Amino acid sequence: MLFNSYTFILLFLPAVLAGYFWLGRRSNLAPVIWLALASLTFYAIGNWQFVALLLLSIAFNYGIGHLLIVAKLGPSQRKAALAVGVAGDLLVLGIFKYAGFAIDNINALAGTHIAVHILLPVGISFYTFTQIAFLVDAYRGQVAAYALPHYALFVTYFPHLIAGPILHHKDMIPQFEQERSKHPQSHLILCGLIIFGMGLFKKTGLADGIQPLVMQAFGPNTPTFDQAWIGALAYTFQLYFDFSGYSDMAIGISLMFGIFLPVNFNSPYKATSIIEFWRRWHMTLSQFLRDYLYIPLGGNRLGRVRRYVNLMVTMLLGGLWHGAAWTFVAWGALHGAYLCINHAWIHFAPPIPRRLAPVAGFVGFVLTFLAVVVAWVFFRADSLATALLVLSKMAEPGNLALGRGEIAYALFIAVYAAFAWFMPNTMKLMGYDHRSRKVGEAFAASRLHSVYLYAAAAVLAFGVLGIQSRSEFIYFRF
Repeated sequence: MLFNSYTFILLFLPAVLAGYFWLGRRSNLAPVIWLALASLTFYAIGNWQFVALLLLSIAFNYGIGHLLIVAKLGPSQRKAALAVGVAGDLLVLGIFKYAGFAIDNINALAGTHIAVHILLPVGISFYTFTQIAFLVDAYRGQVAAYALPHYALFVTYFPHLIAGPILHHKDMIPQFEQERSKHPQSHLILCGLIIFGMGLFKKTGLADGIQPLVMQAFGPNTPTFDQAWIGALAYTFQLYFDFSGYSDMAIGISLMFGIFLPVNFNSPYKATSIIEFWRRWHMTLSQFLRDYLYIPLGGNRLGRVRRYVNLMVTMLLGGLWHGAAWTFVAWGALHGAYLCINHAWIHFAPPIPRRLAPVAGFVGFVLTFLAVVVAWVFFRADSLATALLVLSKMAEPGNLALGRGEIAYALFIAVYAAFAWFMPNTMKLMGYDHRSRKVGEAFAASRLHSVYLYAAAAVLAFGVLGIQSRSEFIYFRF
């Protein structure tokens, strides 16, 4: 089921909210079970054949976690339990997501014709990483003993299940255990509806609106210089508003239930360095890769060369996490190289005089954005050959079409760039802070409160009117 569908907005979400708050008057546990069952229903509507796999994953990881938390195991037994848990998760992920990729490469190298057709369960990358983090923290002694319904809801919670954010048990399960969140809070419902409306408009109005221009670069015809740039930039902003829209909608839906999700997107195209970009883009994935891969590999504790190696390994695996294709490997390798260059610059470059800091910041912003656009070409292309062709055309300024269409498209993209670069993001507009559990305080106290409500209603209406028959979020495929 899609957030951007009439079925979800008019039927599923109202019914789940009504049941959740009705049960909340009678019990503290019943709403948790209701929401977990609703989340499984949400998943089953589009992926019924993988519900059993999701349930088995929950049972397996909860069992391993129980051993690590409650059972009195020795050090070697604890390590063995963690190894079994993580290996089991990665094995399932590897079979469903990477077996076909591995077989295709074996066929290419060995000249064989082995055929493998494995459907990819939607959301498997997200719920697998969520549970691996849980197991590692349980091994480290950082997890309390949670009841099974709360853990099941933590994994299946439908606002995050399909495309993130990657949740952390310390953020979420204590909220599920609180009685206060089981009762309707008009302020949170209103703020959630406003944030949901903004996200819906980003998806149906902005991301879907610019999607046709992507084919200027990635369509069947060989692009010219301006067409290649138009297509690459169109995809850059399509992905931005698509992912930003999903992140807003997930937070807005969750707020209606009185539950705060972590921020996963914070105006990444305003970054002035690649390091800053990764603190703003897919923030929960960045945190996961840092805490459960980069730091365990040694981080920056083992010398400068090892730090660069760890960065490259982390980003290569981060690229593979997004998809089983060499294009994603190339995307991860590029960002790994970018991060290495960024860290080397910080270490070796001379200090920038204070009077030149604004100029340096602008140059950093431009270079960062261009580097990100180049990497997105690999992310979008269906093959390395296609990506290299598009990049080669982006480097041929003498090969221009420059018709009325291209000029109009360029102006259209400039409007999107203005939104991304100069407008405050949704979380800033709404004063959303998931750590302090605050949202919309300035909005509620403003004299223009009614004006904001009318504007929010208009944005929601445009978002609903823009709903197409089926327009999936780009991150559904990961």
